[in-house]
Amino acid sequence: MLSLPSYLAGNAVTSDQWIEVTNPWNNEKVGRVACINRKQLDEAIQAHLAPTTPLTRYERSQILDKTRDLLDERREELARLITSEAGLCLRETRYEVGRACDVFAFAAMEALRDDGQTFSCDISPTSKARKIFTLREPLSLIAAITPFNHPLNQVAHKLAPAIAAGAPVILKPSEKTPLTAVRLTELLYEAGLPGRMLSCIHGSLDEVTRPMIRDERIDLVTFTGSAKVGKEIAATAGYKKTCLELGGHSPLIVLDDADLDLAAKLACEGCFRNSGQRCTAVRRILVQESVLEEFTKRFVALAKSSVCGDPSDEATFVGTVIDEASALSLETAVQDAQTRGAKLLHGGNRHGALLEPTILADVPRDSTLGTCECFGPIAPIFPVRDLDDAIAYTNATPYGLSSGIVTRSLESAIKAVKGIKAGTINVNEIPGYRLELSPFGGIKDSGLGIKEGVIEAIKFMTTVKTFSLPW
Repeated sequence: MLSLPSYLAGNAVTSDQWIEVTNPWNNEKVGRVACINRKQLDEAIQAHLAPTTPLTRYERSQILDKTRDLLDERREELARLITSEAGLCLRETRYEVGRACDVFAFAAMEALRDDGQTFSCDISPTSKARKIFTLREPLSLIAAITPFNHPLNQVAHKLAPAIAAGAPVILKPSEKTPLTAVRLTELLYEAGLPGRMLSCIHGSLDEVTRPMIRDERIDLVTFTGSAKVGKEIAATAGYKKTCLELGGHSPLIVLDDADLDLAAKLACEGCFRNSGQRCTAVRRILVQESVLEEFTKRFVALAKSSVCGDPSDEATFVGTVIDEASALSLETAVQDAQTRGAKLLHGGNRHGALLEPTILADVPRDSTLGTCECFGPIAPIFPVRDLDDAIAYTNATPYGLSSGIVTRSLESAIKAVKGIKAGTINVNEIPGYRLELSPFGGIKDSGLGIKEGVIEAIKFMTTVKTFSLPW
């Protein structure tokens, strides 16, 4: 069992209070982290705002590159740490470490990039003989709050762009998966990041999190998590920047001209990977009625190969969800759909925090599964008449994060891209496909339209300064 301190402006702090972390699969204690109090939060904020010589672009890039190398060298250690505290299977956690490596590699490249602009003033008859220049300056201090479902990669998406921009961060990871965040903090220090650039803290909502969000000395609160909490943050933060990457209710639309083997593969990947705990996971499979029976047959057959069980077993494809309470909530949603007439085709059994990959047919659109984000390995199938019906139902929820469509028709693909109200639409791919570099984010209850992804995050973590000179 690991006993890990909080990291406060680069230094360990002691505490009489600890957060105990348990393995969702077997309930064994795997570690604990120390909580800080409000006084220590204030000390961290002051330490980060103290005058100092900023890191050069080259230094930031070198630190990010070194961190990427350290992650790669310790891929197995980190994968097993994530598995132990999150219950995700090893094939997923190894993949997550690889994604985090990409985040730091891309951020290292972007740290060297100067996107300043120049404007010659002699393009207007009323102008003077001057030239206008722009440059980016880092925000003074960022508060980053991260979720449990990707305990390494979500943290990387907050920290790497901030380091590339030159902005210090106070990181508050999920209390359910704090160990991975602490380990990444240690690796960043090992890579040469000064303590003044990063604190990793833990503490209660009222003692630490809300005061941090409200504090006027913090320029930006960046949060990934549920829409409910995101809206509370927006109401609490006051006059400061917020980047809110929230929930989703993403569809996978399967049209009558689709490659049904591909559609079945994408449905399995979209619904069951990461135990269904992704904001971009497929929450609704919308299948055109004429191919509904054939698609369902192929999907169920493929899903039977999705072995669930011990996350540390190399053969496991689907591990646990984050805790038993979450699994119970998912079980209730499945039962609600069945009560309303849905047919259970596969899975449905729960053992503690483990819910089997579950497929349901004839799911009513007004059921919990049809209207809410249910964060687990559940695949509800909804028949649709045509693409117009699929687009209308896609847009009928409060969310607008991502979506996927399987079709051989370019015309249908373009119609979906134009008609679906979401941040991402992928053709012949799962809704969540992206590069760690590309813009990512949603609209409506999925976010305020502010994009993550390394490039957009760096922009949001800086301000543009404009100046002019005689020319």
